[in-house]
Amino acid sequence: MSDQDLDIFAVKKKKVLVGGCFDVFHIGHLRFLESAKRQGDLLIVALESDEFIRTKKNRHPFHNQAERAEILSHLDCVDFVIMLSYLRGDDDYMALVKRIKPEIIAITENDKLISKKANQAKAVGGELVVVTPFIGNKSSIDLLKAIKKLD
Repeated sequence: MSDQDLDIFAVKKKKVLVGGCFDVFHIGHLRFLESAKRQGDLLIVALESDEFIRTKKNRHPFHNQAERAEILSHLDCVDFVIMLSYLRGDDDYMALVKRIKPEIIAITENDKLISKKANQAKAVGGELVVVTPFIGNKSSIDLLKAIKKLD
């Protein structure tokens, strides 16, 4: 589905919002997204920019944002992908959440931004839900390191 098929900001179905980079897609990403989708009717992915990965993750993206969006859009559990520009702070994220008005913001148990996301959910009358446990040794960084060892 695309934004042209349905206005996600006005839809009356139960919306679940997740955010992330989803660079070098792995099993932890899949389990997280599938678990998040089970919380509502529509799963909306706020996909971080390439600049975010370079600035906040201190590395170059393996896949550019358009490629990451393409991968995500082919998953049955993902209904919408919002390609974010580089958001500079908490106010930008809060504005996005207020526009989408999700009933659920889904996270993993090890989310470093849990308190900020809880505040965002509260601001729109939503709920913060931990949908997956931390999956050790299944991060994008771990995968990139393993690939590098093969060189």
